[in-house]
Amino acid sequence: MTRLSVEMLAADAPEPITSAGHAQLGIAVLAGIAVIVLLITKFKLHAFLSLTLGTLVLGAVAGAPLDKAIASFTTGLGTTVAGVGVLIALGAILGKMLADSGGADQIVDTILEKAGGRSMPWAMVLIASVIGLPLFFEVGVVLLIPVVLMVAKRGNYSLMRIGIPALAGLSVMHGLVPPHPGPLVAIDAVGANLGVTLALGVLVAIPTVIIAGPLFSRYAARWVDVPAPDRMIPQRASEELEKRPNFGPTLATILLPVVLMLSKALVDIVVDDPENLTQRVFDVIGSPMIALLAAVLVGIFTLLRPAGFGRDRLSPLVEKGLAPIAGILLIVGAGGGFKQTLIDSGVGQMVLDISKDWSIPALLLAWLIAVAIRLATGSATVATISAAGLVAPLAEGMSTGETALLVLAIGAGSLFFSHVNDAGFWLVKEYFGLDVGQTIKTWSVMETIISVVAGGLVLLLSLVM
Repeated sequence: MTRLSVEMLAADAPEPITSAGHAQLGIAVLAGIAVIVLLITKFKLHAFLSLTLGTLVLGAVAGAPLDKAIASFTTGLGTTVAGVGVLIALGAILGKMLADSGGADQIVDTILEKAGGRSMPWAMVLIASVIGLPLFFEVGVVLLIPVVLMVAKRGNYSLMRIGIPALAGLSVMHGLVPPHPGPLVAIDAVGANLGVTLALGVLVAIPTVIIAGPLFSRYAARWVDVPAPDRMIPQRASEELEKRPNFGPTLATILLPVVLMLSKALVDIVVDDPENLTQRVFDVIGSPMIALLAAVLVGIFTLLRPAGFGRDRLSPLVEKGLAPIAGILLIVGAGGGFKQTLIDSGVGQMVLDISKDWSIPALLLAWLIAVAIRLATGSATVATISAAGLVAPLAEGMSTGETALLVLAIGAGSLFFSHVNDAGFWLVKEYFGLDVGQTIKTWSVMETIISVVAGGLVLLLSLVM
């Protein structure tokens, strides 16, 4: 969503819903987050319902009239879905096309043919990073787990030596690089430039994924030495296909939206003239929606047709791709409603006022807030959305680069120490056949390394920007 559209929507937002003091607002925030945490962890309530109820509790404790709290929530929900809903949908369609056509398997198999021995962990992190660009984390895990297990078993590799790099690649992309939902919502909330955030996100992601992936996997393999569980090796999608797309066109399709968005950012920096025809053209083709839409349309010819998919299979494929994201859209939307209620109740301004008296840099504060919410709720997306709402006022007066780093600081914090209240924790545990302790020693520590390294790199970049 452009800054202009955000400002237009903000103009229709409700007036501040309460003038409560800092102490009452602080208690309201704690109460709202506590309700969300309790409902998600103790009562296993869906995150959408938990966020909705937590928002109402926040408004009530802050002393807001119920009707105004509801208005703030619905406004935030609508604004958030309007900003990122289409992008999430297009990303889901592209991911489904990539998986069902066998394009993902083609990339995996081609890279693995060139790798072997000590280079295998590096090949796995490369595969996961490329595959992770258009796919949601959970989809990427399901897609790559068969490959991880087969490589570990057939090549007689340690499961952790192969699995940790793959998980690191997926997790870093999920937390730091748009068009994943978390970064997109944070970009929207703080008014950051998507292209600049994407470029800086990739810059931070590369060393982060190297440290948390291939390098850390050496130690993880020593701490937890387990074989690949045979029962968890499912059939790959492409095994049912007579043919599948070639490596080059598949890779080009995946990278197309990234190239278009980065091109827009580069032209904006070099030309810096809104009236210039070249910049106006790139502003259109490099917008997230057009970039992802272009990749989907190109994918029809580079992914589906080479796999033998006729016109009659396109519509069912799109429907199947969209079905799983209903829950994600509702969670992201409800998170946006929670964020808007935080802002309208004055919590964002409270954070701004209090932080003026602290010597903590804004980027570190954003990281710490995201860490706290991540530990409490277990959801990286909820942590990103909530933290973005709390620290949005800090972006006032920041440069383009600084606001992009603010988004990355939030994203880095949202990945900190995944544990038993995170669905990803259990997904990794079951697929790899680990117990809880082993999962903490490997997956949880890896997530913490990603968070700390990425957060540190963001702070270092802030010193030179």
